[in-house]
Amino acid sequence: MAIDDTIPPELDDFRGESFQKDHVATDADAELAGLVFVLDAQERLPSVQRLRAWSLAAVAPQAGDVAVDIGCGTGAEVCRMAALVRPAGRAVGIEPHPGLRAVAKTRAADSGAEFVDGEALALPFDDASVDVVRCERVFQHLPDPAGAAREIGRILRPGGRAVVIDSDWASAVARPADPDVLRRYNESMWRRIPNPFAGRDLRPQLQEAGLVVDADIGSTAVVFPDVLLADPVMLRVNCGLAVQEGALTQDEADRFVTEFTQAAQRGEAFLAVTMFAVVARQTT
Repeated sequence: MAIDDTIPPELDDFRGESFQKDHVATDADAELAGLVFVLDAQERLPSVQRLRAWSLAAVAPQAGDVAVDIGCGTGAEVCRMAALVRPAGRAVGIEPHPGLRAVAKTRAADSGAEFVDGEALALPFDDASVDVVRCERVFQHLPDPAGAAREIGRILRPGGRAVVIDSDWASAVARPADPDVLRRYNESMWRRIPNPFAGRDLRPQLQEAGLVVDADIGSTAVVFPDVLLADPVMLRVNCGLAVQEGALTQDEADRFVTEFTQAAQRGEAFLAVTMFAVVARQTT
């Protein structure tokens, strides 16, 4: 499946809950198109590329290492790790979504990367068998992120390194938006995310799992480009859900979407959220 800059009409059926374990798709093909579009669009953002580069350098996969990406999506970072650890080592992507796993396998066909089914709370690796772990924007979708941190600690060898990256949705900012409407919109969205403030909790969760956390915590503001804001599919979807929940009136939702879209078409809209990257090490 090639990367496509065109916003697919199927994205109107996409929900943030599509990344959650117990979600059941009403249209699996449409959902997969939405998932791939969102992941590809995020990967192309310069801010995401910078944080990923910083994170990969921090955990420094070496030739011969076993490197694991938990929740690998379309597999781009697994391929990057494969180039560093192979042929003596292994780069393994863990992805529970069968459609995304199939896309990852197709895109990584010549890389030597491996992709397997699995979950963050039950990783398919023996104790102390992995050198490098990365996990990006998975904890926000987990009802038990502390359990995932313990799993990372379990599989890391002494000297093993992990980087966990996640958003904190309380940091989301948007313009233009009425402050009260934006507050109720955000609170509605947060209620649909199992762990919406994941970013701020990563350090203590990894420490409680017995890992030593680096003092330097990476961060970036993910600023969405005008090309996405000018057709704000996810804003429309989330506003519709907020109306269903009674968080917004239909008039408030329509006004929010219309004013935001018009501003984006003039190059005046702004939407951003902060991601944090925490590096941890296994010393025992």
